[in-house]
Parts: sequence; C-alpha cells; structure tokens
Amino acid sequence: MSKKRLDAAGEPVEIGRPTLRIRDLIDETLAGVFARPARAALTTLGTVLGIASLVATLGISRTAGSQIVGRFDELAATQVTVKARSTGSGESSSGRGSAVLPWDVESRLDRLNGVVASGAVAEIANAGAVRTVPLRDPENVNEELVPVYASSVGLLDAVRGGVSVGRWFDQGHVDRADRVVVIGREVADSLGISRLDGQPGIFIGEELFTVIGILESAPRDTGLTSSIVMPWTVGRDRFETARPERVVIETEIGAAQLIAAQAPIALNPNAPEGLGVSAPRDPERTKNAVADDVNQLFLLLGLISLIVGAIGIANVTLVTVMERTAEIGLRRALGASRRHIGMQFLAESTAMGLVGGTIGASVGILTVVAVAGSRQWTPVLDLWLPLAAPFAGALVGLIAGLYPSIRAARMEPVDALRAGT
Repeated sequence: MSKKRLDAAGEPVEIGRPTLRIRDLIDETLAGVFARPARAALTTLGTVLGIASLVATLGISRTAGSQIVGRFDELAATQVTVKARSTGSGESSSGRGSAVLPWDVESRLDRLNGVVASGAVAEIANAGAVRTVPLRDPENVNEELVPVYASSVGLLDAVRGGVSVGRWFDQGHVDRADRVVVIGREVADSLGISRLDGQPGIFIGEELFTVIGILESAPRDTGLTSSIVMPWTVGRDRFETARPERVVIETEIGAAQLIAAQAPIALNPNAPEGLGVSAPRDPERTKNAVADDVNQLFLLLGLISLIVGAIGIANVTLVTVMERTAEIGLRRALGASRRHIGMQFLAESTAMGLVGGTIGASVGILTVVAVAGSRQWTPVLDLWLPLAAPFAGALVGLIAGLYPSIRAARMEPVDALRAGT
C-alpha cells in the first residue's frame, strides 16, 4: 500500500518504493572508492598481483612448454629406427620374401622427402680383442675388449656424430674395402691414441686396421663413442657380417610418422611387413601432454595468488563497512533500502577487482614478454587470457564483497546511527 504526502501546493503526492538509478550507483561507488585512495590502491594491489601472477604463469608455462617440445623435436622426435623382425626362420611373417635389410640405405632412403640422413649398422660378433701390438701379451694393458661395428657411410650424419681428429670413412673406402676404422673417444683414450699423423694401427683379432678418425660424440647413439666402426664391406669380407642389424634415419621435424610408413617399402619392397619400425610419438600429442602438465602446475600457483587477492579485498571491504557504520545508518534513515546499501558496497568491491584485473593482465603480459625476451624465446599466450583477466578480477571482487555487503545491508538504522556516534 503506497503512502501519500502533500506537495507545496497542498496536493497529495503518492510516495512509492525508493529507487537507485545506475548513474547514482556509479557516482556513489566512485565516491566510496576514492574517499580513501591509498587504501583502495593497496586493496587493488592484491588483485593486481593475483591476476598478474595468473596471466604470467600461464603465459610462461605455454612459452616454456613450446621450448621444451622444440628441444625434444630436435633430437628424439626426428629419429626413426628400422630393424628386421625375427621370425625364427629367416622369413617374414607373411612368407613373402626374406625380412632383411640392405646396406645401400642411403640410395634408397635419402631421396624420400623428409629424410635428412640415414645409415645402416651391424655389430660384429666375436671380432676379438683390440690391441696396438701384433703379439698377444696377457700382461699388455693395451689390449681391450670393445664393441666393433660395421656401418655404411651415412651413419655419422644419421647419429649426428662428430669427429674431433681425422675423418670418417667415405664411399671410396667402402668400394675398395679398405681396412680402416674410426674409433670412439673412450677407446682412443684407453689405447693411448691421440694423434693420427703417424697413421696408427690397431689389431682387431688378427687383423690390422689403420685408424683414420676419432669419434668425439654421437648424440643419437652414445655407445659408438666407446666402440670401433669400420666400413661395412670390410666387415663383410673379414668378419662375415652379411646384413645390417638396424637402420638409423634422421628426419625433418614432423616427418617421422610419414618416413616410418615409407621406409620399410623403400628398404624391402618385396616384404615390407617383415621390417619393424620404431618411431617417436606424434609431436603434437607430446606437445599437448607437456603443455597440460606445465599448465596445471602453474595454474594452481596462479589461483593461490588470486585467492590471496580476494581475501585482501574482502578484508578491506569489511573494515570499510565497519568504519562507515554511521553513513549506513544515515542512508537508511533517509530512505535507502537494504538492497541499495548492499549494492553500493558490492559495486565498490567489484570496481576494485575490475581495475586490479585490468592492471594485472597488463603486468602479466609484460612479464611474459620480458621473460621470453631474456631467454630468447618466442612468447606464447592464449588470446582469451588477457581479455578474460579483467572480468576474472571483477568476479573475484564481486565474490569477495558478498559477505561485507550483506553485513552492511542487515544493519538497522537506529543501531547504525548509535554505533557511529
């Protein structure tokens, strides 16, 4: 039932429920926020730090995840290995041709689009002890039992090997079946070989070989640095090594799956199913897995920072309500409803959260760019994140101001006026 009062002319005027216009709410919100600018700034700082840490951690995690996958792609995701399946009878599982690998893998594979290098290798069984003197002496410390391999020319590039002294054997050595070897760095150290200008020789079993190079590194097959490698024709003629055990292929990034499907056909077109292929996982799946793991970790840290900011807003808003008790009582006495009081304090906390979210998003983006620049990375950031950050800050402020605004709205005018005096 509406109430009536008399205007200046003595005419009755109906008095309805008090209303609060949006413009008035904005004015009151700005007045309440800027009434204590230092406190408002410190309160907003909590949200700034929370949103900034959230944006920065997610952006840095995405950037770091891309770099991790990039480094992984450089080595593991570009290697394909082909081996002959063992069926116990020398035949493929379908019986159509022998499951064997050829030695001329470079001419078969390097022409495929996506292949960077390829090479075949086989371990020579029972090659014998390695020594630097022609006579066997049980007390001679220069006699070693080390793995000996026969390989094609392309193996060095396929394993990304590096020769520190001398050279790797070439196709001429293979065609002539020259008795030359490349020894690993560990073998060279144990045999006391550091220079090749004197054309040092070593005995493998009863055979003499000339050392033409020292293999310093082989990232794709680190065991080669503690081994001896010779041309495959020498292994065939001197040690009856007929077929390679495996073929190592280096591919371009993203081509591993394609080459894994094409390599068996190129190496053994009559029985490709008799060859087993070991290929890395799909790089996209690996990238997503790494990004998800890193994002979950940093998202938790960002949410913790955001919760700390929300607690700060709630605490300061509650203190503000207690300090403005007299103002609340006066507004209620002048006709403001509980809803108006609650909306005012809720709008103030939401405004501080919105400002903090906007500033925090900017700080977070600058942090991601700065970190990526210092590490020479390419910054990666989801587009939705800086756009959603201000709204996330406003939501945090809205939630944080619920309890203080409800408490302010429940104050009775008489009690508020009495407590404020």
